[in-house]
Amino acid sequence: MIPFHKYHGTGNDFIIIDNRDGKLLFNKEKIIHLCHRNFGIGADGLMLLENSIHTSFKMRYYNSDGNEGSMCGNGGRCIVAFAKKLNIVNNEIIFEAVDGIHHAEIFNSEIRLKMNDVNGIEKIGNDYYLNTGSPHYVKWVSQLENLDVVQEGRNIRYNNRFKSLGTNVNFIELKEDQLLIRTYERGVENETLSCGTGNVAAAIVNSLDKGNGHFSVNLKTKGGELNVTFQKVDAVTFKDVWLKGPTEFVFEGIC
Repeated sequence: MIPFHKYHGTGNDFIIIDNRDGKLLFNKEKIIHLCHRNFGIGADGLMLLENSIHTSFKMRYYNSDGNEGSMCGNGGRCIVAFAKKLNIVNNEIIFEAVDGIHHAEIFNSEIRLKMNDVNGIEKIGNDYYLNTGSPHYVKWVSQLENLDVVQEGRNIRYNNRFKSLGTNVNFIELKEDQLLIRTYERGVENETLSCGTGNVAAAIVNSLDKGNGHFSVNLKTKGGELNVTFQKVDAVTFKDVWLKGPTEFVFEGIC
């Protein structure tokens, strides 16, 4: 019997398990079962908190399809909250993930995660493609609330360009001073209530028609609000990127 904890970051939910003793091995079928919303615990992904030689811990992330995933921004914020609950970190954290070393800060109820620099953006028609720890396709739309995100997202995710490796697909709309976003996530193969790396990609795309300098972008997902800050160096270079927002412990149990 394995103890687990359930967390979410603006509705993006995760099963998190302490595997510092290194004894747990999950096959693809087991992860799919645990993440299934009818027959398992239910989650967008599963994470193992493991020992790291160089940092406080290592984050190992699996999508709900059972495959090990690329960087997950909301997952990173949630596992920081879990590490705090385990009393293995203070309010300033350094941890290891699949895309390298990340810094994080706990500030009251907010978890702030430093993402990797972004170097390079590809324009595809009127849309954009970039990597913010995970690959993201970003498309401006109108009347976002009425969009069939699952069908439109699948059309892009499974087109000839992306079907082999996949991509996340973000649809964005600007209303007043807030950027609205909905995301189709590869690995989940459905719309999720929020996507951290997708919010970073959307915030960066939103800055492309503006000058260089410091940006702070407020985003509204279906699951809540996030903030992304970064330094725009030039049209394709973005540094000091931070994803900020709340996380919430949902429940714990044994699986």
